[in-house]
Amino acid sequence: MANEPLLRFGVFLSAFGLLLVLERVLPWRRGPLGRRRWFPNLGLAALGSLLVRVTVPAAAVGAALWAEARGIGLWHALAAPGWVSIPASMVLLDLLIYWQHRWTHAVPALWRLHRVHHADPELDATTGLRFHPVEILLSMGLKMAAVVALGAPAVAVLAFEVVLNATAMFNHAAISLPPRLERWLRWVVVTPEMHRTHHSEVRAETDSCYGFCLPWWDRLFRSYRAAPAAGDAVVIGVEGWRGERQQRLGRLLLQPARSAP
Repeated sequence: MANEPLLRFGVFLSAFGLLLVLERVLPWRRGPLGRRRWFPNLGLAALGSLLVRVTVPAAAVGAALWAEARGIGLWHALAAPGWVSIPASMVLLDLLIYWQHRWTHAVPALWRLHRVHHADPELDATTGLRFHPVEILLSMGLKMAAVVALGAPAVAVLAFEVVLNATAMFNHAAISLPPRLERWLRWVVVTPEMHRTHHSEVRAETDSCYGFCLPWWDRLFRSYRAAPAAGDAVVIGVEGWRGERQQRLGRLLLQPARSAP
C-alpha cells in the first residue's frame, strides 16, 4: 500500500477543512480559548503519530499484511470472501474501540491517560485528535492484536482507520445540526450532540455514549444518553483540569502522572 500515507493525509485534510467550514456555518458555541487550544491538541496528535511510527512502523495495516501472508486469523480459517471479511472486520474493529473506550473510563490507570482527552475545556474538530501519545500507542497495540486474530484484510483496516479518524473529528466538532437531521443521523453515526454528552463534567454523563463511529453499541450495551441534562449549557471538561495553564502541551503530556492539578 504505497499510497497509504497520502490517502490518509488527503482524507484528513478534506475532513478537517470541511468541518472548519461547518463550524462557521452551523456553529454550536465558541469558548474563550478557541484556536489557542489547537497547538496542544494537534501537538498531541503529531507526537502520538510519531511514537507509533517509531515503535511499530507498519502499525495495524502492516499487521494485517503480515497475517495475510501467513494465512493467520479467523477469516482465513473460514475462507471468508472479501465481501464478508471487509465489512465484518470494520464493524468488529469499531466494537473493539467501543469497549476499549469503556475500559479507559473504568480502569484508573487508563483513565489518567484518557483524562487528557476529556480535560479539553471546549469542543471542536481538534478535540477528536487530542489523545495522549501513550494512549494512542496502547490503542494501536490492541488494534494490531485484533487485526491478526481476525485476519482482517489490509484494505478493511485502512478503511476503518480513515473512517474512524474522520468520524472522531466530526462528532467532536462545534457544530449544531438541524434537529431533524440530527435525529436521523444519530441512527447511523455518532453525532456531535450525542458525543457532547460524553464530554460533560457530570461523571454519570461522561460515563455514557462511548461510541466514536457507529452509534449502535451504546444502545445495545445500555450506555446511551440522548443529550446532557443541561442541554446546550453543558459544562465541558473535567473539573479542576480546565484552566488555560493546564492546556499547555508540556502539562498535558505530564498530566497522567498527576492526581490533581
